[in-house]
Amino acid sequence: MIGKTISHYKILEKLGGGGMGLVYKAEDTKLRRTVALKFLPPELTRDPEAKQRFIQEAQSASSLDHPNICTIHEIDETEDGQMFICMACYEGETLNEKIKRGSLKLEDVLNIIIQVAEGLAKAHSKGIVHRDIKPANIFITEDRKVKILDFGLAKLAGQKRITRFGTAVGTATYMSPEQARGEEVDQRTDIWSLGVVLYEMITGQLPFKGENWEAVLYSIFNEEPQQPLRNIYSDVPESLQQIVQKMLKKEIQERYKDMETLITDLKSINLKSDSFTSPRVVGEKPSSSIAILPFMDMSPEKDQAYFCDGIAEELINSLTRIKGLRVVAQTPAFSFKEKNIDIRDIGRKLNVKILLKGSVQKAGKRLRITAQLVNVTDGYYLWSEKFDRDMEDIFTIQDEISLAIVENLKVNLLGGEKAKLMKHYTEDLEAHNLYMWGRFFWNKRTEEGLNKAIEYFRKTIDKDPNYALAYAGLADSYITLCDYNYVPPKDVYPKAKEAVLKALDIDSTLAEVHTSLAMIKFRQWDCKGAEKEFKRAFALSPNYANAHHWYALFLMYMGRSDEAIEEIKQAQKLDPLSLIINRNVAWVFYFARRYDKAVEALKKTLELDPNFILTNAFLGKVYLHMSMYEEALREIQKEKDIIGRFDPLVETWRGISYECLGRRGEAKQVLDSLLEQAKKTYVPPILLANLYFALGEKDEGFNCLNKGYEECDSTILEIKADPVFDSVRSDPRFITLLKKMGLEK
Repeated sequence: MIGKTISHYKILEKLGGGGMGLVYKAEDTKLRRTVALKFLPPELTRDPEAKQRFIQEAQSASSLDHPNICTIHEIDETEDGQMFICMACYEGETLNEKIKRGSLKLEDVLNIIIQVAEGLAKAHSKGIVHRDIKPANIFITEDRKVKILDFGLAKLAGQKRITRFGTAVGTATYMSPEQARGEEVDQRTDIWSLGVVLYEMITGQLPFKGENWEAVLYSIFNEEPQQPLRNIYSDVPESLQQIVQKMLKKEIQERYKDMETLITDLKSINLKSDSFTSPRVVGEKPSSSIAILPFMDMSPEKDQAYFCDGIAEELINSLTRIKGLRVVAQTPAFSFKEKNIDIRDIGRKLNVKILLKGSVQKAGKRLRITAQLVNVTDGYYLWSEKFDRDMEDIFTIQDEISLAIVENLKVNLLGGEKAKLMKHYTEDLEAHNLYMWGRFFWNKRTEEGLNKAIEYFRKTIDKDPNYALAYAGLADSYITLCDYNYVPPKDVYPKAKEAVLKALDIDSTLAEVHTSLAMIKFRQWDCKGAEKEFKRAFALSPNYANAHHWYALFLMYMGRSDEAIEEIKQAQKLDPLSLIINRNVAWVFYFARRYDKAVEALKKTLELDPNFILTNAFLGKVYLHMSMYEEALREIQKEKDIIGRFDPLVETWRGISYECLGRRGEAKQVLDSLLEQAKKTYVPPILLANLYFALGEKDEGFNCLNKGYEECDSTILEIKADPVFDSVRSDPRFITLLKKMGLEK
């Protein structure tokens, strides 16, 4: 492109680019002036109607004629139909670049933000909303004049679906709630985005953050800014904090009604301290953050998937034990497996600065492993190494990779941490491989997969009876079999407990084992013991997502709703793409009787995976408590169709839906079907109790609850807080049962 002449513009150099196109510096050969040419991606203008809408929008923007809006000279096309915009070319830098350098005085912050607001006020007066205000679209010239870039492009991008919340347009971290939902927007959306920019300029961090776009949008919808301004810097004027809070109100009617009112308030701020400077963003964003991507299988037979995933998982487990190093959980990192996505995009979505990627090639007993550390910012390698070794050297290779990561991230290992990093849980290569097969099948969560996992973990233990993680894997498999109603609790809990205690006897420093033991203790009515084990797990590994997840469920069952919500949010932040955690966010809200939040979380989970197990069924149960009976039955029937087999939980709620709709005959048919099925397979007694209570048959319901208690049915833990038992909560039999379970004093 450099040196070419397009129309009457000679391309001089590339200035930059992004998702909205590439920008070049060019000479206007007719008028002898320097201009900037922005070439739009073909997909933005391929549709003739979209193209025409954009031209009309750009015509409106070009007529604004305001000192704080970038001047558009013309729109044209190349001979092959690629559209470009000719704009004024300025010397200076974007606000994004300025923020990265840090040290912004508060007076400079206000000067910049007021100029942006004045430019937007002009656009709004002409009925034009920018829709994509962010630091990258704000240019500051050498004489400190602000220019707003890219008017009209956001609307053009709106012709394609770029998020899962409707046809939302813009950059996720700067989107208003209504924009993220794909709803109609007005000038108040630009006010929100400008509020995010203002917060970022002052604090050096974003008010709504997450390790990927789903987590960011959740934060925008549900959370307040990370910290109030004055909690970070006490010398921020109270009036400025109030302005930012008003700009970031989630309800659109609670924000400033227009830019003019906002400008008036901004200009009225009395700066008490000229010494205030915002922090360097580079310093605020942790440099010690990494995601380990699953290694690629380069073997001719493509039969090393378990081995590739196992190496990455072992590295994750080792590195999470290092303080000062944030390691992305396995679920979000592995979501990019076998996807052709730019490495820098992956890093941005996972909110890390460094990625480790690699490959495995196995031939006979020889192994070639390639590992590379990549800087997300520029895509350059920080470190790269090939290991041509025998299979027996795999542990040494993992140690070398771990140490290289720590060294290149400049992480200081504290006392004992190097030993943790280099620790091997087995020295037997075959046992190690069998263990990785076990985890491979355990992650599938199917009955067949869990039984295969048990088989492999047993083989692992046969090879190395002192392999603690293998016993932990065995316990997890037994627990999960029960959780999914594949087997009765009495058949597996003793085996799970035996395996956990053996693991603890071998190595008591594994957070995974203490978390599993906590769940077993709770299911055997030892509430105090369970909480003690959770606390021990956090002390060993504070960023273990599953510990926060299961502890949230424990707190939920105990009726400690506020604590449960905080814990499940923490689990979600650590593992934001985990479907089970996202679904159980809703479950926690449901138990807290915050049904609207539960519905919101369930719909978000369905956006991630429309067929994720029990999500539609849970949505149906929530609808039942919102008296939306037709909607409830529809969602429960949808779940039944997705599963395609008998599921006692789905059948129970289907029967309750019929009863709520006055269709008692059909509800009774469902009950008869469940009782018949219970003769052949396991049906948790609590489910039968649910349906009996809905039908008004309390004696039968309590008989089922008592049977569930005797069998240590895990789902009976729900009775203390589940709204479904509100109708019998005052019954003396119910109170007695709670006391027997340790759920009531």
